[in-house]
Amino acid sequence: MTDTRSQEARSPLATPEEAAAFLRSTEKQLAQKRYLGTGPRFVKNGRFVLYRWADLHAYVEANTFQRTDDRPVSA
Repeated sequence: MTDTRSQEARSPLATPEEAAAFLRSTEKQLAQKRYLGTGPRFVKNGRFVLYRWADLHAYVEANTFQRTDDRPVSA
């Protein structure tokens, strides 16, 4: 697997495969989160879905908790 920093340097946009690897998730889970509107923001170009690296980092920050009973912060 390629280092995330080198991927970000090549392109400001990540494929669903790259985004899933970054989030330690699967492409299928990302697709479900897109459908539900609960995942990271994404770019849609025709039928192609891409993710901005900045949006992936923001998603991680917004879903970082101190305790298991913490609530997410509204964006």
